[in-house]
Amino acid sequence: MLTSLSRQNAHPLLLSLLLLLITTLLTPARALAQATASAPASAPATAPPPHRPPHPKLPTLFVIGDSTASNGARSGWGDPLSDYFDPAKVNVTNRAKGSRSSRSFMLEGFWDAALKDMKSGDFVLIQMGQNDGRPLANMPARSSLPGIGEETQEVTLPDGKKDTVHTFGWYISKYIGDSKAKGATPIVMSLTAKDMWTPEGKNRRPYDNYPQWSQEVATAEKVQFLDHINIMGEVFEKLGQDKAKTYFRDSTHTTEAGADLNAAGVVAGLKFLNSPLVNFLSEKGQAVAAYKPAPK
Repeated sequence: MLTSLSRQNAHPLLLSLLLLLITTLLTPARALAQATASAPASAPATAPPPHRPPHPKLPTLFVIGDSTASNGARSGWGDPLSDYFDPAKVNVTNRAKGSRSSRSFMLEGFWDAALKDMKSGDFVLIQMGQNDGRPLANMPARSSLPGIGEETQEVTLPDGKKDTVHTFGWYISKYIGDSKAKGATPIVMSLTAKDMWTPEGKNRRPYDNYPQWSQEVATAEKVQFLDHINIMGEVFEKLGQDKAKTYFRDSTHTTEAGADLNAAGVVAGLKFLNSPLVNFLSEKGQAVAAYKPAPK
């Protein structure tokens, strides 16, 4: 009798157990699917923006500099700078190269390549000096002579070729003159601020005399000078040393957030100068306040 009853109930019992097992297995999967569907999709933080080929009929803004402007993964200010400009009004191309000086950027052909693509109506941001001050004997293919005069010195390069080395100011003047010859508008910049501080909590302005020499050359050549080192030095002082440090990877190079902050500083400086470039800003660029120098 018991055997007969078991046989009669076996099929429904097995079916119930099977349904219970399926429900148990599917419940976490459904929860995961619902969580995934409700979570917003986001790209990795280091993903570069899609490459936009320059529009031939639009003016182009060239960035000429070193690793503080181009350092990979958008950690140099020349990369996020494009976010502050309307791509329907202007092209932004970052031609900066890490470890280059005002001299080696020319010596290695990077400046000639930029000139080849430059046209009338373009703009050039020139920021050099980070790598110019090394001893000439130690860096024969990089260092420039100090100052803004006409002094020269002949050196032998590692490949045996001879090169005539000029002063830092001479190279900045050549960038300006070559840009003007192309019908472009050059803007000379001082260097980016560093994560370096005085005992009193003030952001230090190092680099010896390079910011001053840049300004003197810009004044002599009658072009605009964007004082980026003081703009950003004041920004970091307002943030405070501990907060400012979060924007740097080392004493010189920034994180992605730091690069974006430096790019905003460029835009603030352009607004202070009332540069024609302010006519090409995106909504993000328009939202940046113009630089106001701190009271002395």
